[in-house]
Amino acid sequence: MDLIVKNKRKEQMKLFSIKRETKAEGRFTPKMGALVTQVTYIKKQFLSIPYRTLHKYRETYYGEVKDCEDCNLAR
Repeated sequence: MDLIVKNKRKEQMKLFSIKRETKAEGRFTPKMGALVTQVTYIKKQFLSIPYRTLHKYRETYYGEVKDCEDCNLAR
């Protein structure tokens, strides 16, 4: 007989959490022109409701990580 022991651990809801989300965005740089890149947002959440973006960055084709301050949204 196999006895299955389940670990009953109480899950506590955190008030604050930090989530990372990646999505494709259109950007414009003066040197390269328009490009679509993966932008990662790091957001702070209160009771699973996002209320503040802590940082956002993008990764280049060569794997270099750059801040999103140097390029504008393409419109």
